[in-house]
This record gives sequence, C-alpha cells and structure tokens, in this order.
Amino acid sequence: MENTALDRGTEWLARGGLRPTRQRLSLASLLVGDGLNRHVTAESLFALSVESGDRVSLATVYNTLRAFCSAGLMNEVVVDGSKSYFDTRMDDHPHFYWEDTAELTDAPKDQLEISGLPDAPEGTEISRVDVVIRLKRT
Repeated sequence: MENTALDRGTEWLARGGLRPTRQRLSLASLLVGDGLNRHVTAESLFALSVESGDRVSLATVYNTLRAFCSAGLMNEVVVDGSKSYFDTRMDDHPHFYWEDTAELTDAPKDQLEISGLPDAPEGTEISRVDVVIRLKRT
C-alpha cells in the first residue's frame, strides 16, 4: 500500500518529535506528501495551503516553518539577508539562486569543493556551511 500525503506528513512530524496538530499536518502534507524535496518560502507555502482549501494563516505558516526547522526537519536558507527559503532536503548541499525568478534549487553537490575554512572562534564549532550560488541569465 502506497503512503498517502497525510501518512507521509504524519511520519515526518513524528521523526521530528512534533505533535500532529491540524495545521502542522496540513503543512507537512504539502511539504513532503509527494515524497519529493522542495524549497518554499512562507508565502509560497501559504499560497499552496490556500489552493488546497486549508485555513492556515500566514503567521501560522511562519511559526510552523520555524518549528519544523527547530525539530531538525528542514533547513532555512537565507538569501540576500532578508528572504528565507525552507528546504526539506537535510543533507549538506549547495543551492542555485535564480535572480530573475527568485527561485532556489539544488546545485550538484559532487561538483562543489570547499577547502580551507577559517578556524572557529574559541568555544565554538562550525555547525554547517551554506553555499548559495547566484545565477543571472545572459
């Protein structure tokens, strides 16, 4: 039997130790219900929820995305210091940011080579390195 979007959303929330409230289930089903990884903004996820007929406020979408990140289910990728994308793919990988469409997509991980990171200040450790490659069409 194939998992439904709701089943996938429920399992995903359980992996993060989150209680499956109606709003969380609705948004989780939109994010992982088809089994694919995606990059969303709060606004784009809100639009998807409206299209699906769910009643979830934009503030709830923001709060829920933050809860998903805190639970280790998503990563936040900040572009331009003011625009955040939320990524359901959790392994370390670079991103392309398409300036003309404001879209974030995965970049080939096997083609990126990082060498020579600076030492972390005393009493800290590097938790991750985000790489966003900005693209402009010619």
